[in-house]
Amino acid sequence: MERTLVLVRHGQSDWNLKNLFTGWRDPDLSEKGVEEAHAAGRKLKEAGLKFDIAFTSVLTRAQHTLGLILEELGQTGLETFKDQALNERDYGDLSGLNKDDARAKWGEEQVHVWRRSYDVPPPGGESLKDTGARVWPYYIHTIQPHVLKGGSVIVAAHGNSLRALIMALDGLTGEEIVSRELATGVPIVYRLNADSSVAEKTVMG
Repeated sequence: MERTLVLVRHGQSDWNLKNLFTGWRDPDLSEKGVEEAHAAGRKLKEAGLKFDIAFTSVLTRAQHTLGLILEELGQTGLETFKDQALNERDYGDLSGLNKDDARAKWGEEQVHVWRRSYDVPPPGGESLKDTGARVWPYYIHTIQPHVLKGGSVIVAAHGNSLRALIMALDGLTGEEIVSRELATGVPIVYRLNADSSVAEKTVMG
């Protein structure tokens, strides 16, 4: 029984490159992001991984990353589900703003709180806790069953939606997870026990 779950944060996007808050806005990958996605696919191929099903968000950067990974694996026709439950955290009024401009407008400390606290949302947006409230049920009801029946599943999503998922998988507190950085385009491979707990975790950095 495989019970493999692979999480991949999308490759660098055009807006990551420009230091903008992205959230639910929909820029595509930068040139570097495209290369990161190809590299992720090659790493997974070298590890001998193949997938039975894929999940991603409704945002272009995550879908594009998944497509390039599957291309490297020779699995371009893989059954794929897209759901906004896996979208990046909604940054609300910060979306589309340069991070330095946001600091100038609201102050360094306030912006830091919005970015790095667990349960304080930016104006009009979501906290990490809010993001988790839509990610966790989707994982439990839709993704996890495929893993537990022995499948090999890949999820290509975003820094904060994956952070919420990793928080649950690794048993971390809200304070612990907000300080975790997820690199773009780096696969994280989990192997689960039959009771859904984590047997093994490997970061393909």
